[in-house]
Amino acid sequence: MKKILTLLALLIIIVLPACQATTEVAPSETYPLEELNESYPLEEPDQESPANDQITIDYAKNFTLEYKDGYKLLTVTLPWLGATEPLHYALVPMGTQLDAELDNAVVINTPIKSFVSLSSTYLPFLEQIGELESLIAVDTADYIYNAEVRSWVEDGKVETIGSGATVDVEKVVELSPDIIMTSASGSSEWDTHPVLEQAGLPVVINSDYLEQDPLGRAEWGKFIAAFYEKEVEADRIFDEMAARYEKAKASVACQTGKPTVFVNTAYEGTWYMPGSESYAAILLRDAGANYLWNDLEETGATPIDFEVVVERAKDADFWLNVGFASDLANLAAMDPRYADFKAYQEGKVFNNNARITDMGGTDYYESGIANPDTVLSDLIAIFYPDMADEHELFYYRQLQ
Repeated sequence: MKKILTLLALLIIIVLPACQATTEVAPSETYPLEELNESYPLEEPDQESPANDQITIDYAKNFTLEYKDGYKLLTVTLPWLGATEPLHYALVPMGTQLDAELDNAVVINTPIKSFVSLSSTYLPFLEQIGELESLIAVDTADYIYNAEVRSWVEDGKVETIGSGATVDVEKVVELSPDIIMTSASGSSEWDTHPVLEQAGLPVVINSDYLEQDPLGRAEWGKFIAAFYEKEVEADRIFDEMAARYEKAKASVACQTGKPTVFVNTAYEGTWYMPGSESYAAILLRDAGANYLWNDLEETGATPIDFEVVVERAKDADFWLNVGFASDLANLAAMDPRYADFKAYQEGKVFNNNARITDMGGTDYYESGIANPDTVLSDLIAIFYPDMADEHELFYYRQLQ
């Protein structure tokens, strides 16, 4: 983490005076991303592990990691919206005898060898630390993008167990996993964990989806890695990624005349716009865009009438994240009024489904969670193409 702070301090010294200048910065005076990277290269990561192989949590708000005498304590501070109590997981090395009272903590012996994933967002983190092959079951493979995991399901190497009320508890008991990782909503009607816990199975709640900061959400890779005793490795991977993210963000911090942007499409006449403190809005802001609904000071999505969206966004420069639309004609077929937007007419509509399976599994919502630096670089390339001539869009594509 100190590498990131050193880099940020350098960028502040370089960038801040320019941001405070009273004269407008012309586009020709900006620095391309590649040029910025060459001018201020990342320092090589330390080869030595942190003191006592202990790491810190720097961006995520919904979990903590504490190093105790003989074990690690992971605490999910907000398991789901409305939760009144945190959840504790005591990670005890195999064969260790503890004298400490663990109270209400769920005890997990580490390192784990088998993992059940009830969300595809956990898969890229397993892959990062070389533990994807510990996966023994998923809820469904229908919307998983990772081709290797889908092939394992087809070959029977990885089982599907369902979720919610349809979860196959008997199959999970037979598999006898070291942990089952899932998210929770707090509703017994939808959640999977209550019935699994009743069966005495080791369930771990992961609330990464409640993190709005893209780096905070990606930092949950350390949470997963801790069960494998690989959080130091995950910490190194994260720090390198976070440094790339912060550099890209700094490269557009001084842009003036920011392009106007809106997102999503209407559903039955109502448009759900993410608030300014949401994951999507923060990415747009960090990419140097003027998100037209920044006045919605919330993390969730607000329903807005179609006509209100037209009034505010008709002349917007860019339109992003348009559902399953594959091209402009397909988008207009959803609603002819979409063709009235300036962004549509000028062909400045971009969708985050450049990597998608036949079943609709989108990699943006899978590996994109672990790689927000790549997502951010895509957005900067869209909004400021002169700054990233060599960057090829990875998660996004322009609709034709």
